[in-house]
Amino acid sequence: MTDWSTIEALPQIKLEQLFADDLERLTKLSLDVAGIHFDWSKTHLTRDAITAFEALAKEMDLAGKREAMFAGAHVNVTEDRPVEHTAERGEGKADSVARAAEFHARMRMLIDAIEAEAFGPVRHVLHVGIGGSALGPNLLVDALGRDNERYDVAIVSNVDGMALDDVFERFDPATTLLVVASKTFTTTETMMNAESTIAWMQENGVEDPYGRVIALTAAPDKAVEWGVDETRILPFSEGVGGRYSLWSSIGFPAAIKLGWDQFAELLEGAAEMDRHFRLTALHENAPALAAFADLYYTQVRGCETRAPFAYDERLRLLPSYLQQLEMESNGKGVTVDGQPVGRPTAPITWGGVGTDAQHAVFQLLHQGTHLVPVEFLAVIEAGDTLAEEHHRQLLLNAFAQGAALMKGRANPDDPARAYPGDRPSSTILLDVLDARTLGALIAFYEHRVFVNGVLLGINSFDQFGVELGKEMAKAAAKGGGDFDPSTTDLIRRAGLE
Repeated sequence: MTDWSTIEALPQIKLEQLFADDLERLTKLSLDVAGIHFDWSKTHLTRDAITAFEALAKEMDLAGKREAMFAGAHVNVTEDRPVEHTAERGEGKADSVARAAEFHARMRMLIDAIEAEAFGPVRHVLHVGIGGSALGPNLLVDALGRDNERYDVAIVSNVDGMALDDVFERFDPATTLLVVASKTFTTTETMMNAESTIAWMQENGVEDPYGRVIALTAAPDKAVEWGVDETRILPFSEGVGGRYSLWSSIGFPAAIKLGWDQFAELLEGAAEMDRHFRLTALHENAPALAAFADLYYTQVRGCETRAPFAYDERLRLLPSYLQQLEMESNGKGVTVDGQPVGRPTAPITWGGVGTDAQHAVFQLLHQGTHLVPVEFLAVIEAGDTLAEEHHRQLLLNAFAQGAALMKGRANPDDPARAYPGDRPSSTILLDVLDARTLGALIAFYEHRVFVNGVLLGINSFDQFGVELGKEMAKAAAKGGGDFDPSTTDLIRRAGLE
């Protein structure tokens, strides 16, 4: 059994005292990697804590499991698959890297053909997918494509028809390309949205709507069965999990929106973080240190949530992206051996955008009864064209909030205006938000999830928890299913019998 006793026995010293006791604390708990500055000095990590986590990492063979992942071993044990998203960035098993490069070349050639109007004039790209087939591409397009006028790209995930209706009102079916993203090419919501888009095209005079379809899938045969020409299918490896798939052909909407050079920069930024994670000692390793802080707060301080706040409008979708990456990966209750974990696993990820969040949820963070580790994300170089004071105020607010959470303020005469302080935060500061740094940032989060999973003894790469509800919905759609009285009544009241 894993020995957490040393970690759980760590003294709980206040943040201000930690700074007072060690004048080099900031230097020891800050790193610069791939154009990103990481600062964990306002967390409760100490040298003793890091040493204890390093010992735990050795006990759990983090180094061996890390090498096994990069070597293409079947580290996704429950599905008996390798984990190959790093191969998409050129870091991994040679055969997998070569196959990923071939798939990327195929995607690039198809984009070249679209740009040359082999599909006729294309102005709009409608990408339908859900989960990892939508969240990653949507983040990339929103963060990096705002000033790019190459194509109008819409990413639709929700089966709620209003999501498609909104796009249909804006797009011209004659100049729209439909992109269907599904690993299995059987995802109910995605296939329903794809079929509705085909119907919309037919109803609006498009003679060959299937000729305007691109399929992104690990099951090419299924796409052919559905009606997609094999020359318009962009495959990716079965070992690339959905929430880790934006580097593969699932990133097609970003590649066509941003241009291939930008997509290549995204991959290289991620590869730089891969190399840092793989080759750097844990006490100087950004994903490892972040995971140590995560585990300290869940295991020692009993924190049930963590909250990233993006102080940059271009990163507004990052908290939603991280919700899936972190909670679908590590929201598990059993170990890789199928035994109960016996301790907390993934915290609930939530967050928002600064400075909006300051006027909504920061009341709880400063004075509430929950201890919530906060993560501030900011960018030194502004992305807007307005007066410099806008960005100056944005950054000052981000930095001041972290300082206030730590320092607090006593007020014995008016407890309602007292701030307890000693509330942890970390800061991730990008030099500039471009494809390279965003690639490195996302890869950092992926490896952070991996370290958390290994130290907890769980498999971060399956997601069986999402299946039961979908199975019951399919049964209900067919008029079957053994439901409780409440659910049966709700189905009846909605007229779904």
